[in-house]
Amino acid sequence: MKFVLPLTLLATMSTGALAQDIAAGEAVFNKCKACHAIGDGATNRVGPELNGVVDRAAGSIERYNYSAAMKASGLIWDEATLTEYLRAPKALVPGTKMTFAGLKTDEDIANLIAYLKQFAADGSIAAQ
Repeated sequence: MKFVLPLTLLATMSTGALAQDIAAGEAVFNKCKACHAIGDGATNRVGPELNGVVDRAAGSIERYNYSAAMKASGLIWDEATLTEYLRAPKALVPGTKMTFAGLKTDEDIANLIAYLKQFAADGSIAAQ
């Protein structure tokens, strides 16, 4: 007797290959460190600090001078929007000050988001 997996299970299994890996995300974040800080004591640099970024409104960190394009974007940094932005920042927000060209792989993006998600707005590690 053959066993046929439902399509939803197959889809889940295929995205499992992109299972989010916080440690790998921390390694990907090394590409971001020149401009962004995260964690306890993080402050704005060339880019804003990223504590609590997941599900935060774009352009909302105080004491950071965002581009007019970012302030007017109306974006919320949910996982889907972060994925699109991290792939090609200037495509999603033309006029952004972010000069980074984007991450090339879905795996790197998923891992980076997993890493970012763990930080609460105060820089502490949020309960998972």
